[in-house]
Amino acid sequence: MPAPDFATRVLQWFAHSGRHHLPWQESPSPYRVWVSEIMLQQTQVATVIPYFQRFMAHYPAVEDLATAQLDEVLHLWTGLGYYARARNLHRCAQIVQADHQGVFPRTVEDLSALPGIGRSTAGAILSLACGVRAPILDGNVKRVLCRHQAIEGWPDAPKTLKPLWALAETLTPAQAFAPYTQAMMDLGATVCTRSKPDCARCPLNQDCQACQQGRQSEFPQRKPARSKPQRSTYMLMGCNRQGEVLLEQRPATGIWGGLWSFREFDSLEALEGYCQQALGVAKPELQAWPQVKHSFSHFDLSITPVEVTVDTPLRAVMEPAGALWYPLQAKPGTSGKAVGLAAPVKTLLTQLAMRPAI
Repeated sequence: MPAPDFATRVLQWFAHSGRHHLPWQESPSPYRVWVSEIMLQQTQVATVIPYFQRFMAHYPAVEDLATAQLDEVLHLWTGLGYYARARNLHRCAQIVQADHQGVFPRTVEDLSALPGIGRSTAGAILSLACGVRAPILDGNVKRVLCRHQAIEGWPDAPKTLKPLWALAETLTPAQAFAPYTQAMMDLGATVCTRSKPDCARCPLNQDCQACQQGRQSEFPQRKPARSKPQRSTYMLMGCNRQGEVLLEQRPATGIWGGLWSFREFDSLEALEGYCQQALGVAKPELQAWPQVKHSFSHFDLSITPVEVTVDTPLRAVMEPAGALWYPLQAKPGTSGKAVGLAAPVKTLLTQLAMRPAI
């Protein structure tokens, strides 16, 4: 007797082994599915769940997010990383509210025209929340398909991506496409994992080419390696005697766009000069902390935090334009102005708050 087709086996597996109680699966509106899909990009489900729940508590509907302050959105996003996602989320909500009367479009093309929504995210929104059949091709699905068909090449290369989309379209069933969509994501996340896939539990193992050939670790093939550039910076942790530290808001675009961070300098001399000229510290005592390493997708950053005590109480010095004095008496983000913080800055603020008072 021939084996059931691909989709049937995936759906049968999902019925008894899939995840059915994730927060965004409860009342799966386009808004809730969209927020979850954006959060799940580059981030594990276990990490996303508490962020999603807090986000929904603050912004239960798209109109709430559209009218929120970006600082508040970034504050809730702090620690989740890839902050362009949060900025796109906020901008997208504003467009949906202003141009679509708060209703998400119902086609892949129109959804993909919105900030931060690609073809796969559009397909997930439509399939899971709108009753519209649309294939998806996120990282988990790419891995399942590449292994099942032993597809050579880096999955995001155009010559590989095109046949993968064609395959995803062919395999997505005409009926039960919503559970199939969730099933494919679950299969990649829990069984056909990046390392040590559990092939014995996989419903596709009998005709998975990578499994049959013992080549699971070879698929999907990695992006051609390129060495990351190395960069370094000095961060000024200017503290006053009121238990506050000076932060400034970064430009809206670029690394940590729109987040609050310490002012950066190329050298200790430049940092010292700023303290003298802008903060009124005639003879700054520079206390260099151990280096902090932070890795971005396209470069590695070495941060040297430098603590300086600011005595001058003048308000002109106390709060330069585009900056604020952030209180250290509580953990970052729990008191005072709600701001989005870059991950290493959040860690350094916690360490500053724990040291003895000045």
